[in-house]
Amino acid sequence: MIVSNDRTHQPRLHPVHGVLLAGTFILFLSGLLSDLAYASSYEIQWSNFASWLIAGGLLLGGLVLLWAIINLIRAVGQGRPLLLYTALLLVSWLLGLFNALIHARDAWAIMPVGLILSVIGVLLAGATAWLGFVRFGVGGVR
Repeated sequence: MIVSNDRTHQPRLHPVHGVLLAGTFILFLSGLLSDLAYASSYEIQWSNFASWLIAGGLLLGGLVLLWAIINLIRAVGQGRPLLLYTALLLVSWLLGLFNALIHARDAWAIMPVGLILSVIGVLLAGATAWLGFVRFGVGGVR
């Protein structure tokens, strides 16, 4: 009896990578909600919350981006989906960095640009998390 394994190696996200990826999305989403709260109340503390949440999202996003770049270097033959995932992570992180720089200004000066960047950042982070979980899944290497 001959047993053949025709399945190609499918890269999978490490569970820690998945947690960091989901955490990035949650922090950017919380930053957007803080921006919305600031836009409706003009309470300056909401702007401060948004700044810290975006900074936390950048920290986790930077770790995820570094991990994705290392995975991209290691998986030379399976580049297309992993390259798209890494590029989307990079764009999301750069937009988050620009958003953090906007939020570093005076609280009155961040609106409406900060809110618009937060919405775009959440959409990008959500698309990146969706692509990461749907395309690769979680569970390490099978």
